[in-house]
Amino acid sequence: MRRMTARCFSLLVLAFCALSITPAAIAADDIAKLRAQAEQGLAEAQFNLGLAYHHGTGVPKDIRLAVKWYRKAAEQNHAKAQYNLGAAYHVGVGGVPKDARLAVKWIRKAAKQEYAIAQNDLGAAYERGTGVPKDARVAVKWYRKAAEQGLAEAQYNLGLSYGSGRGVSKDIRVAVQWSRKAAEQGYAEAQSNVGGSYYHGTGVRKDVREAVKWLRKAAEQGDAKGQFSLGVAYYNGTGIQEDHVAAYAWWSLAAALGNENATKTRLLVKRRMTAGQLAEAQRLSRQLASQIEKAHRSKK
Repeated sequence: MRRMTARCFSLLVLAFCALSITPAAIAADDIAKLRAQAEQGLAEAQFNLGLAYHHGTGVPKDIRLAVKWYRKAAEQNHAKAQYNLGAAYHVGVGGVPKDARLAVKWIRKAAKQEYAIAQNDLGAAYERGTGVPKDARVAVKWYRKAAEQGLAEAQYNLGLSYGSGRGVSKDIRVAVQWSRKAAEQGYAEAQSNVGGSYYHGTGVRKDVREAVKWLRKAAEQGDAKGQFSLGVAYYNGTGIQEDHVAAYAWWSLAAALGNENATKTRLLVKRRMTAGQLAEAQRLSRQLASQIEKAHRSKK
Protein backbone atom coordinates (compact mmCIF):
# COMPACT_ATOMS: atom_id res chain seq x y z
CA MET A 1 0.00 0.00 0.00
CA ARG A 2 1.28 3.47 -0.82
CA ARG A 3 2.15 5.54 2.22
CA MET A 4 0.00 8.63 2.57
CA THR A 5 -0.08 11.32 5.22
CA ALA A 6 -2.35 10.53 8.13
CA ARG A 7 -5.57 12.45 8.24
CA CYS A 8 -4.67 14.85 11.02
CA PHE A 9 -7.23 16.84 13.02
CA SER A 10 -9.83 15.98 10.42
CA LEU A 11 -12.68 17.48 12.36
CA LEU A 12 -10.62 20.02 14.24
CA VAL A 13 -9.98 22.12 11.17
CA LEU A 14 -13.63 21.82 10.24
CA ALA A 15 -14.87 22.05 13.79
CA PHE A 16 -15.88 25.65 13.55
CA CYS A 17 -17.70 25.12 10.27
CA ALA A 18 -19.48 21.78 10.66
CA LEU A 19 -19.28 19.84 13.90
CA SER A 20 -20.28 16.20 14.05
CA ILE A 21 -23.21 17.23 16.22
CA THR A 22 -25.46 19.86 14.71
CA PRO A 23 -28.40 21.00 16.83
CA ALA A 24 -31.85 21.10 15.34
CA ALA A 25 -33.80 24.33 15.33
CA ILE A 26 -34.31 25.54 18.90
CA ALA A 27 -37.27 27.66 19.98
CA ALA A 28 -36.71 30.76 22.12
CA ASP A 29 -38.36 29.09 25.13
CA ASP A 30 -36.05 26.10 24.76
CA ILE A 31 -33.01 28.35 24.61
CA ALA A 32 -34.12 30.05 27.82
CA LYS A 33 -34.44 26.67 29.53
CA LEU A 34 -31.10 25.55 28.15
CA ARG A 35 -29.42 28.73 29.34
CA ALA A 36 -30.93 28.34 32.81
CA GLN A 37 -29.66 24.77 33.04
CA ALA A 38 -26.23 25.83 31.77
CA GLU A 39 -26.02 28.63 34.33
CA GLN A 40 -26.93 26.10 37.02
CA GLY A 41 -23.78 24.19 36.03
CA LEU A 42 -25.19 21.27 34.04
CA ALA A 43 -22.36 20.21 31.72
CA GLU A 44 -24.55 18.79 28.96
CA ALA A 45 -26.58 21.99 28.85
CA GLN A 46 -23.38 24.06 28.73
CA PHE A 47 -22.13 21.98 25.82
CA ASN A 48 -25.43 22.24 23.96
CA LEU A 49 -25.59 25.99 24.54
CA GLY A 50 -22.09 26.18 23.11
CA LEU A 51 -23.31 24.29 20.05
CA ALA A 52 -26.25 26.67 19.70
CA TYR A 53 -23.94 29.70 19.67
CA HIS A 54 -21.53 27.86 17.41
CA HIS A 55 -24.15 27.26 14.74
CA GLY A 56 -26.40 30.24 15.39
CA THR A 57 -29.28 27.97 16.28
CA GLY A 58 -31.90 29.81 18.31
CA VAL A 59 -29.35 32.53 19.13
CA PRO A 60 -27.11 34.81 17.04
CA LYS A 61 -23.97 32.96 15.98
CA ASP A 62 -21.13 33.86 18.33
CA ILE A 63 -17.97 31.75 18.40
CA ARG A 64 -16.62 33.51 21.51
CA LEU A 65 -19.70 32.56 23.48
CA ALA A 66 -19.58 29.06 22.03
CA VAL A 67 -16.03 28.64 23.30
CA LYS A 68 -16.97 30.12 26.67
CA TRP A 69 -19.65 27.46 27.18
CA TYR A 70 -17.49 24.67 25.76
CA ARG A 71 -14.85 25.58 28.34
CA LYS A 72 -17.33 25.46 31.21
CA ALA A 73 -18.49 22.00 30.14
CA ALA A 74 -14.94 20.85 29.40
CA GLU A 75 -13.85 21.81 32.90
CA GLN A 76 -16.55 19.44 34.14
CA ASN A 77 -14.97 16.63 32.10
CA HIS A 78 -17.47 16.67 29.20
CA ALA A 79 -15.56 14.79 26.49
CA LYS A 80 -17.10 16.43 23.42
CA ALA A 81 -16.73 19.87 24.95
CA GLN A 82 -13.08 19.10 25.67
CA TYR A 83 -12.62 18.11 22.05
CA ASN A 84 -14.30 21.27 20.77
CA LEU A 85 -12.22 23.42 23.11
CA GLY A 86 -9.13 21.68 21.76
CA ALA A 87 -10.42 22.50 18.28
CA ALA A 88 -10.64 26.17 19.21
CA TYR A 89 -7.02 26.19 20.32
CA HIS A 90 -5.95 24.26 17.23
CA VAL A 91 -7.54 26.82 14.91
CA GLY A 92 -7.15 29.88 17.14
CA VAL A 93 -10.72 31.17 17.19
CA GLY A 94 -13.32 32.24 19.72
CA GLY A 95 -10.98 34.46 21.65
CA VAL A 96 -8.33 31.81 22.31
CA PRO A 97 -4.85 31.83 20.76
CA LYS A 98 -3.70 29.25 18.25
CA ASP A 99 -1.78 26.89 20.51
CA ALA A 100 -0.99 23.32 19.49
CA ARG A 101 0.04 22.28 23.00
CA LEU A 102 -3.18 23.46 24.59
CA ALA A 103 -5.13 21.89 21.73
CA VAL A 104 -3.51 18.53 22.47
CA LYS A 105 -4.04 18.97 26.21
CA TRP A 106 -7.80 19.16 25.79
CA ILE A 107 -7.96 16.56 23.04
CA ARG A 108 -6.05 14.14 25.26
CA LYS A 109 -8.62 14.62 28.03
CA ALA A 110 -11.39 13.68 25.58
CA ALA A 111 -9.36 10.77 24.20
CA LYS A 112 -8.88 9.33 27.68
CA GLN A 113 -12.67 9.24 27.97
CA GLU A 114 -12.77 6.96 24.92
CA TYR A 115 -14.00 9.65 22.53
CA ALA A 116 -12.91 8.02 19.27
CA ILE A 117 -12.53 11.19 17.19
CA ALA A 118 -10.24 12.65 19.83
CA GLN A 119 -8.24 9.43 19.99
CA ASN A 120 -7.67 9.50 16.24
CA ASP A 121 -6.64 13.15 16.25
CA LEU A 122 -4.32 12.60 19.19
CA GLY A 123 -2.71 9.81 17.19
CA ALA A 124 -2.30 12.18 14.25
CA ALA A 125 -0.74 14.79 16.54
CA TYR A 126 1.87 12.25 17.67
CA GLU A 127 2.52 11.11 14.10
CA ARG A 128 3.17 14.65 12.92
CA GLY A 129 4.69 16.02 16.11
CA THR A 130 2.00 18.67 16.45
CA GLY A 131 1.92 19.96 20.02
CA VAL A 132 3.76 16.84 21.24
CA PRO A 133 7.08 15.17 20.40
CA LYS A 134 6.78 13.01 17.30
CA ASP A 135 6.26 9.38 18.29
CA ALA A 136 4.94 6.89 15.74
CA ARG A 137 4.39 4.12 18.31
CA VAL A 138 2.20 6.30 20.48
CA ALA A 139 0.37 7.44 17.33
CA VAL A 140 -0.45 3.82 16.49
CA LYS A 141 -1.66 3.22 20.05
CA TRP A 142 -4.27 5.98 19.73
CA TYR A 143 -5.21 5.08 16.16
CA ARG A 144 -5.87 1.53 17.32
CA LYS A 145 -8.10 2.62 20.19
CA ALA A 146 -10.25 4.68 17.82
CA ALA A 147 -10.16 2.06 15.05
CA GLU A 148 -11.40 -0.62 17.42
CA GLN A 149 -14.36 1.63 18.19
CA GLY A 150 -15.18 1.60 14.48
CA LEU A 151 -14.02 5.09 13.47
CA ALA A 152 -13.33 4.85 9.73
CA GLU A 153 -10.67 7.56 9.67
CA ALA A 154 -8.71 5.82 12.42
CA GLN A 155 -9.02 2.49 10.63
CA TYR A 156 -7.60 4.15 7.53
CA ASN A 157 -4.74 5.71 9.52
CA LEU A 158 -3.96 2.43 11.24
CA GLY A 159 -3.90 0.73 7.86
CA LEU A 160 -1.41 3.32 6.63
CA SER A 161 0.78 2.69 9.66
CA TYR A 162 0.84 -1.07 9.01
CA GLY A 163 1.45 -0.44 5.32
CA SER A 164 4.50 1.74 5.97
CA GLY A 165 5.78 0.08 9.13
CA ARG A 166 5.72 3.37 11.04
CA GLY A 167 5.19 2.73 14.73
CA VAL A 168 4.36 -0.94 14.16
CA SER A 169 5.87 -3.92 12.34
CA LYS A 170 5.11 -3.66 8.64
CA ASP A 171 2.35 -6.05 7.63
CA ILE A 172 0.65 -5.46 4.30
CA ARG A 173 -2.09 -8.02 4.93
CA VAL A 174 -3.10 -6.34 8.17
CA ALA A 175 -2.85 -2.96 6.45
CA VAL A 176 -5.37 -4.05 3.84
CA GLN A 177 -7.65 -5.52 6.51
CA TRP A 178 -7.87 -2.19 8.35
CA SER A 179 -8.21 -0.22 5.13
CA ARG A 180 -11.05 -2.48 4.06
CA LYS A 181 -12.89 -1.82 7.33
CA ALA A 182 -12.72 1.90 6.57
CA ALA A 183 -13.61 1.32 2.91
CA GLU A 184 -16.72 -0.62 3.87
CA GLN A 185 -17.86 2.45 5.82
CA GLY A 186 -17.56 4.55 2.68
CA TYR A 187 -14.18 6.18 3.39
CA ALA A 188 -13.02 7.18 -0.09
CA GLU A 189 -9.25 7.18 0.42
CA ALA A 190 -9.46 3.71 1.95
CA GLN A 191 -11.60 2.50 -0.95
CA SER A 192 -8.92 3.73 -3.34
CA ASN A 193 -6.19 1.94 -1.37
CA VAL A 194 -8.16 -1.29 -1.23
CA GLY A 195 -8.78 -1.06 -4.97
CA GLY A 196 -5.06 -0.60 -5.56
CA SER A 197 -4.27 -3.59 -3.36
CA TYR A 198 -6.58 -5.86 -5.36
CA TYR A 199 -5.32 -4.40 -8.64
CA HIS A 200 -1.69 -5.24 -7.85
CA GLY A 201 -2.27 -8.23 -5.56
CA THR A 202 -0.63 -6.47 -2.61
CA GLY A 203 -1.68 -7.97 0.72
CA VAL A 204 -4.58 -9.79 -0.94
CA ARG A 205 -5.01 -12.18 -3.84
CA LYS A 206 -5.03 -10.25 -7.11
CA ASP A 207 -8.56 -9.68 -8.36
CA VAL A 208 -8.94 -6.95 -10.97
CA ARG A 209 -12.73 -7.04 -10.95
CA GLU A 210 -12.76 -6.49 -7.20
CA ALA A 211 -10.19 -3.74 -7.73
CA VAL A 212 -12.43 -1.92 -10.18
CA LYS A 213 -15.37 -2.19 -7.78
CA TRP A 214 -13.47 -0.36 -5.04
CA LEU A 215 -11.81 2.13 -7.36
CA ARG A 216 -15.21 3.08 -8.74
CA LYS A 217 -16.58 3.63 -5.24
CA ALA A 218 -13.68 5.97 -4.47
CA ALA A 219 -13.87 7.72 -7.84
CA GLU A 220 -17.59 8.37 -7.51
CA GLN A 221 -16.93 10.10 -4.19
CA GLY A 222 -14.47 12.46 -5.86
CA ASP A 223 -11.21 10.78 -4.82
CA ALA A 224 -8.57 11.84 -7.36
CA LYS A 225 -6.35 8.79 -6.91
CA GLY A 226 -9.34 6.50 -7.37
CA GLN A 227 -10.40 8.43 -10.47
CA PHE A 228 -6.93 8.17 -12.00
CA SER A 229 -6.65 4.45 -11.25
CA LEU A 230 -10.14 3.75 -12.59
CA GLY A 231 -9.15 5.58 -15.76
CA VAL A 232 -6.10 3.32 -16.09
CA ALA A 233 -8.33 0.25 -15.70
CA TYR A 234 -10.66 1.53 -18.44
CA TYR A 235 -7.77 2.36 -20.75
CA ASN A 236 -6.12 -1.05 -20.39
CA GLY A 237 -9.36 -3.03 -20.17
CA THR A 238 -8.27 -4.47 -16.83
CA GLY A 239 -11.22 -5.80 -14.85
CA ILE A 240 -13.58 -3.89 -17.10
CA GLN A 241 -14.28 -3.47 -20.80
CA GLU A 242 -11.68 -1.28 -22.51
CA ASP A 243 -13.04 2.23 -23.03
CA HIS A 244 -10.65 5.07 -23.85
CA VAL A 245 -13.41 7.67 -23.74
CA ALA A 246 -14.30 6.70 -20.16
CA ALA A 247 -10.62 6.61 -19.25
CA TYR A 248 -10.12 10.15 -20.54
CA ALA A 249 -13.23 11.36 -18.72
CA TRP A 250 -12.05 10.00 -15.36
CA TRP A 251 -8.54 11.38 -15.91
CA SER A 252 -10.07 14.77 -16.63
CA LEU A 253 -11.82 14.74 -13.27
CA ALA A 254 -8.66 13.62 -11.46
CA ALA A 255 -6.58 16.25 -13.25
CA ALA A 256 -9.04 18.95 -12.17
CA LEU A 257 -8.36 17.87 -8.59
CA GLY A 258 -4.63 18.28 -9.08
CA ASN A 259 -3.59 14.69 -9.76
CA GLU A 260 -0.37 15.08 -11.76
CA ASN A 261 -0.40 11.52 -13.11
CA ALA A 262 -3.82 12.13 -14.59
CA THR A 263 -2.72 15.42 -16.12
CA LYS A 264 0.32 13.85 -17.81
CA THR A 265 -1.46 10.70 -18.94
CA ARG A 266 -4.40 12.61 -20.36
CA LEU A 267 -2.09 14.77 -22.48
CA LEU A 268 -0.35 11.71 -23.90
CA VAL A 269 -3.59 9.90 -24.71
CA LYS A 270 -5.24 13.00 -26.17
CA ARG A 271 -2.95 12.80 -29.21
CA ARG A 272 -4.32 9.38 -30.09
CA MET A 273 -8.01 10.27 -29.85
CA THR A 274 -10.29 11.63 -32.53
CA ALA A 275 -12.14 14.90 -32.21
CA GLY A 276 -15.36 12.93 -31.78
CA GLN A 277 -13.90 10.83 -28.98
CA LEU A 278 -12.62 13.91 -27.18
CA ALA A 279 -16.00 15.60 -27.40
CA GLU A 280 -17.71 12.50 -26.04
CA ALA A 281 -15.15 12.23 -23.22
CA GLN A 282 -15.69 15.86 -22.25
CA ARG A 283 -19.44 15.36 -22.19
CA LEU A 284 -19.05 12.25 -20.03
CA SER A 285 -16.67 14.09 -17.71
CA ARG A 286 -19.23 16.86 -17.16
CA GLN A 287 -21.94 14.28 -16.52
CA LEU A 288 -19.79 12.43 -13.96
CA ALA A 289 -18.82 15.67 -12.24
CA SER A 290 -22.50 16.61 -11.95
CA GLN A 291 -23.36 13.20 -10.47
CA ILE A 292 -20.54 13.45 -7.93
CA GLU A 293 -21.56 16.96 -6.90
CA LYS A 294 -25.19 15.87 -6.55
CA ALA A 295 -24.14 12.92 -4.36
CA HIS A 296 -22.07 15.26 -2.15
CA ARG A 297 -24.99 17.64 -1.72
CA SER A 298 -27.31 14.80 -0.75
CA LYS A 299 -24.97 13.81 2.10
CA LYS A 300 -25.01 17.30 3.67
